[in-house]
Amino acid sequence: MTTVNPPPNAQWLSQLARDIKAWGQALGFAQVGISDIDLTDEEPRLQQWLAQGCHGEMQYMAQHGMMRARPQELHPGTLRVISVRMDYLPPNAGFASNLSDPNLAYISRYAGGRDYHKVLRNRLKKLGEQIDEALKQAGLSDSGFRPFVDSAPLLERPLADNAGIGWTGKHSLLLNHDAGSWFFLGELLINLPLPVDIPLTDNCGNCVACITSCPTGAIVAPYTVDARRCISYLTIELSGAIPTELRPLIGNRIYGCDDCQLVCPVNREAPLTQEADFHTRAALQQPTLLALFNWDEETFLKNTEGSAIRRIGYERWQRNIAVALGNAPASAEILQALQQRLGSANELLAEHIQWALEQQQLKLTESDTTTQRKTARLIRVIHKGLPRDA
Repeated sequence: MTTVNPPPNAQWLSQLARDIKAWGQALGFAQVGISDIDLTDEEPRLQQWLAQGCHGEMQYMAQHGMMRARPQELHPGTLRVISVRMDYLPPNAGFASNLSDPNLAYISRYAGGRDYHKVLRNRLKKLGEQIDEALKQAGLSDSGFRPFVDSAPLLERPLADNAGIGWTGKHSLLLNHDAGSWFFLGELLINLPLPVDIPLTDNCGNCVACITSCPTGAIVAPYTVDARRCISYLTIELSGAIPTELRPLIGNRIYGCDDCQLVCPVNREAPLTQEADFHTRAALQQPTLLALFNWDEETFLKNTEGSAIRRIGYERWQRNIAVALGNAPASAEILQALQQRLGSANELLAEHIQWALEQQQLKLTESDTTTQRKTARLIRVIHKGLPRDA
């Protein structure tokens, strides 16, 4: 990274900071904040979280050591981090209807549209180019900017917290008074000593709605999530078998989970996104589990092109749906679909299909038993009301 030479004065930098925020909003960012690079308070928390194994199979969380808390090591010369927020809550999200109908598939609301990584990164690059153009016109060296969107060992939430974008909630997501938690974050690392913004204070108070509502108990303490129990981790990051004891708790959630956000009171007034790219695609708008399970790989790839969903691949997609089908009400159609897929499934998928079949067969048996009991009870009632000589 190059250094700015000669150094601009404080007044010029303050004006540039205001310009950067205006340019960011013109590019579609709902908010832009600036922080320094000091994350030393985060290092012991990160070390403890990793030592407890809460990152599960996400080895990339550990392989860079404490670099995540040291932006200057990730990109030498970094003096400031520009954090941006882009809202993603789509219209017609269908939260309640999807979760309340176990035959429908629930997909986390960030994933129904275009992959956010590409959208934010392109906008951040344009913002960096505007900054460099301003520096060029002032006769200064470029900013040595480098954009990041959840794509490098960087603690983006603490940085955004320090930049005044929001405060970290007890579910570990960033919360904002205006947008709740329905937004993406991105960062631009630069070498300019811009004035920094003031962090917000924690406004969660005594609320523990996210903790008590987590289906799998993944929020093991305020501000601490054990990824190994988190449905988002289980359905997206985990490459192997989903632990048997957690499968019934997943319900119909086949890609991610929004429960901790759905119950958060800060999200009540969250705005809908202004980005059409984040609107839910027609093929993912309240689809049935069976319809998605019947997609072949070609259909899966076509319907998830340019989507974050595609990165889990067809096998894990089928694995997740198989678990949800096992959790669905007893159905002859579901049994047939599972049995048909079992013959061509690999070992990982076959294990989950077999589990789903067992769950379905158990429910059918229980249903038959219940029906038999009701019939026997009805017969007793009828006989009781008949004349003795009937």
